[in-house]
Amino acid sequence: MKRLSLCLLLAACGGSKSTTTTTNTTHVTAAPADPTRAARLAYSNPGGMWMPQQLALPGHVATFRALGVPLPATTLADPLATPLAAVVSLGGCTASFVSPEGLIVTNHHCVQTALQLNSTKDADLVEHGFLAATKADEPTAGPAQRVYVAQAFTDVTAKVVEGLDAIADAQARHDALEVRTKAIVHACEQDRPGLRCAVASYFRGGQYILTENLEIRDVRLVYVPARSIGNYGGEVDNWAWPRHTGDFSFFRAYVGKDGKPADFAPDNVPYRPAHFLKVSDQGMHVGDFAMVTGYPGSTTRNETAAETKFRVDWRLPYDIEHYQAVYAIAEAHVHDAGETGIKAAVMKQSVQNRLEKSQGVLKGLAGSDLLQRKSALDAKVTAWAAAPGHESYAAAIAKLAALNLETQAHARVDSERGGAFYGSRLLASAFSITRWSVERAKPDESRRPGFQDRDLPRALGGTKQLAKQYDATLDRAQFRLELTRALANPENGTWLAALLGTPKGKPVTEPVIDATLDRWYASSKLLDGELRVKLLTGGTAKSLVAVHDPFLDAVHRVWSMYLAAEAEDDVRSADALLVAPRYVDALRQVLGGELAPDANSTLRVTYGTVKPLHPGESAFTTAAQIPGKNTGKEPFDAPARELEAIAAKQYGSYADATLGGELPVDFVSDLDITNGNSGSPTLNGKGELVGLAFDGNIEGVASDVLFDGTTTRTITVDARYMLWVMDKLDNADHLLREMGITPRL
Repeated sequence: MKRLSLCLLLAACGGSKSTTTTTNTTHVTAAPADPTRAARLAYSNPGGMWMPQQLALPGHVATFRALGVPLPATTLADPLATPLAAVVSLGGCTASFVSPEGLIVTNHHCVQTALQLNSTKDADLVEHGFLAATKADEPTAGPAQRVYVAQAFTDVTAKVVEGLDAIADAQARHDALEVRTKAIVHACEQDRPGLRCAVASYFRGGQYILTENLEIRDVRLVYVPARSIGNYGGEVDNWAWPRHTGDFSFFRAYVGKDGKPADFAPDNVPYRPAHFLKVSDQGMHVGDFAMVTGYPGSTTRNETAAETKFRVDWRLPYDIEHYQAVYAIAEAHVHDAGETGIKAAVMKQSVQNRLEKSQGVLKGLAGSDLLQRKSALDAKVTAWAAAPGHESYAAAIAKLAALNLETQAHARVDSERGGAFYGSRLLASAFSITRWSVERAKPDESRRPGFQDRDLPRALGGTKQLAKQYDATLDRAQFRLELTRALANPENGTWLAALLGTPKGKPVTEPVIDATLDRWYASSKLLDGELRVKLLTGGTAKSLVAVHDPFLDAVHRVWSMYLAAEAEDDVRSADALLVAPRYVDALRQVLGGELAPDANSTLRVTYGTVKPLHPGESAFTTAAQIPGKNTGKEPFDAPARELEAIAAKQYGSYADATLGGELPVDFVSDLDITNGNSGSPTLNGKGELVGLAFDGNIEGVASDVLFDGTTTRTITVDARYMLWVMDKLDNADHLLREMGITPRL
């Protein structure tokens, strides 16, 4: 992508130049005198969630130089230097240190579990938010919450893949890969308590990186604005622009007095990070360079056109139907009394996000030329592989196509079986307990990844948290949904009957499902937290049977089927391991040598400029627009104190003169993000935090499959709005000072 990025930068490809005229009536000058500003205004982002070390490639170095970025691209190539070293993973969201005392900023929607865990029927933190007056008032974010701080990155590709292609048996090849990665991780963690190592795969198995992270286990809730600020606009505005959402919140990382990671304890002390970001109150303008660094979850840009077509034809419609059904369950209970309503609200927000994104991806792929472009790119890859000397590539691509067809043939059964087995928190807990009992009987080095001694603290955190997250009404409703969906497919008959314990010869029907669930939920013992911990840490096959719990008994009945399905997955992945990297390598060659690997929850950098979606639109929203949008009813129910401050224009120096003295709320850029980037710091060219990425636009979500810079935008909450809310509305002055900001209102 080197040539592509430079070509677009210099506007020499015949691409659109409309962004140089009226993209924002406040900020854009018709003929910028600064040549670097002119380059930024003309820049068309080709996309890319780049591994930090890739930014040292000539194409990125030249682009940074042409855009006049003060921070060299080569500095960003070092993930252990500022600013990247201040960015952390929350295990699903991204965050960053913003003070020397372990203060962490992330999105409002990334702390919902912590809010729910600390809520009671008399104190709904999900609705009203939270502010700890002192560090002593900061409650735990939950036993399962983690903060992962990067310590090292090492290429271990040779150690992982050497000689695997000589192993003919697919299961043996899978086992060899597993043994090698476990050995690398074990060597990394040995005699280094508090460190969490992992081997991540890039380019569909073409490269492997060993990541070392400090695993901080004591994470506490510090400050969360009310829902009417943090989720203003709710699902109505989700995936849409313009937005007026204050999607920000704060955690704090704690460690033992010796400075090492420790479980939650009252006498633990704040973690002192080696790096933290400077929070800027100076703001951004149209055409300014911007970048996001974080831990994006998953994209599928390096898959084949046939795989993408399968997503359009079956996967996405199937998932959408499922999400709609789960959403209906949450919506039906969101107004229930007590904690059921609180948990249903959290569930609804999560499911709605996935539902709308899936609908947007499907619409973007089916209603545009993206699929045709993907097919055209694939045709170039095939043609390149057909050239003399590339025979091994052609053979690998043909084999990959055959493997994909096999995987697609099993997709529905695999999905419905997995949905049923993990459709209930109690059944999922029973599967986990059973797996631990099986693996515990083996030597630690021979166990399945995820069930070694190193993994037990995580498992215990989850089981301890279950009782607070579990709700019988919601759990039963979702489990019933998964079972009835499976019932509609005759191919599921054998495992479904075994799971439910239906007598041989008796058909499984919906009344049978209902009667079975009535018995199970009335008699299960797995809500006993002490029992769950006892079974997880010391259960045996014999002791699990002796419990006589219906969920554990159900797992026992389908255990052999579960292992058989797992073995089939192992074989397919081991076969793909030999051919998928060859396809990606051919793709890289066709694209000119520079290719960003698909997102895989590891550290990435994406960069571009502040830019509206359409010419003539503003790239910023302001607080002055909130009263006109406000209805007084959720989700447009801004707090009265905010509306009063807006009416009086009490913005202080947080206002932006180039916006007519108004307070900026959110802004858009042409950056390339996806799920997992939530909470990622948006940085200016100096590496300062100017906002938090929290959403994209529905027109651009199909970029997860093929990036389209003309339609894709990243929505960021402006740091000035965050600081203003903290200063003027919520009296979080102590946190402002901690970040080096002087309260001024």
